[in-house]
Amino acid sequence: MIPLQFSSAVAAARADGTPVVALESTIITHGMPYPQNVETARLVEAEVRAHGATPATIAVIAGTLHIGLEDTALEDLAQAKDVAKLSRADIAACMASGGTGATTVAATMIAAHLAGIAVFATGGIGGVHRGAELSFDISADLQELAQTPVTVVAAGAKAILDLPKTFEVLETLGVPVIAYGQDMLPAFWSQTSDMPAPLRMDSAAAIARAQVMRTAMGLSGGQLVCNPIPTDAQIPSAELAPIIAQALAEAEAQGISAKAVTPFLLDRIFHLTEGRSLQSNIALVLNNARLAAAIATEMPPITT
Repeated sequence: MIPLQFSSAVAAARADGTPVVALESTIITHGMPYPQNVETARLVEAEVRAHGATPATIAVIAGTLHIGLEDTALEDLAQAKDVAKLSRADIAACMASGGTGATTVAATMIAAHLAGIAVFATGGIGGVHRGAELSFDISADLQELAQTPVTVVAAGAKAILDLPKTFEVLETLGVPVIAYGQDMLPAFWSQTSDMPAPLRMDSAAAIARAQVMRTAMGLSGGQLVCNPIPTDAQIPSAELAPIIAQALAEAEAQGISAKAVTPFLLDRIFHLTEGRSLQSNIALVLNNARLAAAIATEMPPITT
C-alpha cells in the first residue's frame, strides 16, 4: 500500500469534484533561499486559488507522499536541510526508507497521476544538457512526459539546457509540445526563441480537450504546454546567452555534475544578473499557475 496523504484542502476538492493543480517542491528546497522560497510557494498557491482551482504542492515527508501541504508543513519544508531531490529513479526508495524529499517534474507527475490530478504547473522542465553527446546527461522529465498522462504547464525547458536537442527528444518520444498563444517556443526567461512551435493553442479549453482525446485514444503520456513569460518580466535571449555561457564554464571548471548542475547554474545566473533571473522566475511560475488553473477547470473532475 502506498503511504499517501492528502491535505485538507485537496481532500475537500476531491470530494467536491473541483479542479486541482499539482505543484512541485524542488523550487522550495533547491530553487530559492529561505524565506523567499516559502513566500513564493504561497504566492503560487494563492494564484491557483484565485483562478478557480485548488493547489496541491507535492513532497515526500518522513516516507509519506503528501498531495498538498498544510501551511505548517510548507514552512517546515522550506527550512529543512539535506532534503533529497527526487525523480522517478529514487522516489520509491526515499519513501520506503522513511526519508524526506522534494519532487522534480518527473516525480511530481508520478504523484499527480497517482492522485488523479491531470494538470501540473512548474517553472521549466529539465531536458538535454549541453554537452550531452559526451555526458549523456538527459533529464528523466522527458521520458516522464512520454509515459505519464499529466498536462505540464511550463515556460518551456530551462534556458541553461540544449533547447534544440531537448525538443528533438520530445518529438522522438511523441510528446505534444504546445506553445500557448504564439507560434514560437518560449525559452524560459525569454518570451521567444528561434524555434517554431510544433503545435499552437490559444485557449485553456483547447489544451484540455487535446489531453482528453489522447486518453480516449489510449495514447500514453502527457502534454507540455509552453507558456511564454510575461513581456515585462522577460530577459531577452541575446542578453542571457553570454551569462549562461559563463555559468556553464564555471560549472565545468569546478567539476559540477549530475543533480548538482542545475542548482549551481541557476545560482550563478542569479548573481550574474544581479537577481533579475529570480524575479523573472517568480513571474513565470505565477503565470504558469494561472494557465494551469484555467486548464484544470476545463478537465473532467477527479473521480475518487
